[in-house]
Amino acid sequence: MKLGSSSPIIGITTYGRNTDDQVYLFANYLDALRRAGAVPILLPPGEHQCDRLLSLIDGLVLTGGGDIDPQRYGGSGHPTIYRVDPERDRFEMHLAQLALQQPKPILGICRGLQLLSLVSGAQTLVPHIPDVFGTQTLHRTEQARPIEHPVYLNPGSRLAALMGAETISVVSWHHQAVDVPVPGWTVTGRAADGLLEAMEHDTHPWAIAVQWHPEMSHPDDPHQSALLTAFVRAAQASQVVDPVLPQS
Repeated sequence: MKLGSSSPIIGITTYGRNTDDQVYLFANYLDALRRAGAVPILLPPGEHQCDRLLSLIDGLVLTGGGDIDPQRYGGSGHPTIYRVDPERDRFEMHLAQLALQQPKPILGICRGLQLLSLVSGAQTLVPHIPDVFGTQTLHRTEQARPIEHPVYLNPGSRLAALMGAETISVVSWHHQAVDVPVPGWTVTGRAADGLLEAMEHDTHPWAIAVQWHPEMSHPDDPHQSALLTAFVRAAQASQVVDPVLPQS
């Protein structure tokens, strides 16, 4: 039985199979959601009954990871594209499409933002950020590791309100990005180089996507903690309360 006052169950997508035929996920996603008051469960690629999975959870996190297959958006190959996983792409795109049709909260992180853009109608992605935006703002190090940089949030946006600031520091770890905003979403955050860093759905009750990694800053950064806490609270508020049945 799911009670409205209980800790919400959050489904988290995982990375695809590695060379040892294992699926995994960095534990900081789990740690951050648990600290925010959620019960996380892993959603590995390959499942076809996405509607059933969504019926079991109160909120969905679409995580970061390898690049989306360029064939999914008519893109071309690039030497920097890595860890393409068709099984994961199929699963997460189907899951995201169904989730956007339901009122349960959705949080897209890094790859998750790009994925939500594609299922909402984006026609392309920036294949490698330095080729288009230069290197004035680094979105990952030359060794392909995380790096921090500022993000500027739109005044009056939900993100700015719940994070309590219009300029925040984020942990960034990506080399691809959404280049053109998609219908149904409002861009609410950008980096100094103009790169799209955050967007909010126009009609969904709670669907936010960020290009950075809030789980890497939590719990030391109060702004990132506020984002994750707001997501978990929204999931808790959306829980279905089962009716109390009379005793037989």
